[in-house]
Amino acid sequence: MATMTAAARRAKAKANYNAFLAMCPSQQLLDRISDKWVPLVLSALGSGPTCDAQPAPMRYSELARVLAGVSPKMLTQTLRSLERDGLVTRTALPTVPVTVSYELTELGQSLHGTVREFKRWAEAHMDDVFAARADYEASEQLSR
Repeated sequence: MATMTAAARRAKAKANYNAFLAMCPSQQLLDRISDKWVPLVLSALGSGPTCDAQPAPMRYSELARVLAGVSPKMLTQTLRSLERDGLVTRTALPTVPVTVSYELTELGQSLHGTVREFKRWAEAHMDDVFAARADYEASEQLSR
């Protein structure tokens, strides 16, 4: 029986990733990305504080301002999970007080385009979704 190197085992496992299978690890990543705040954090970091610029590091307070409604606890948890998954880097500068900034990694930038387009789609089609919901509710009322 031939032995496989660790790199060969990873390559074989990667070729077998199928998110439709219950035990596939890629489901964990899909769960993470589908969290409410993750796409918004990735979009903000990838588009800068104005959400239309080039990717640039952002301080925690800048992110909190851009992401209206996010609690400090949720923003911290989201940033930590993204850092753990290799999508975001955290840089602490030895100033008084300490200055901390967050930035997309190369892996995070590769996901940013998809997230940005998803965000744009949601913004462009929200009226259509509201209309569909209203139609659905009206048809539900008629069928009762």
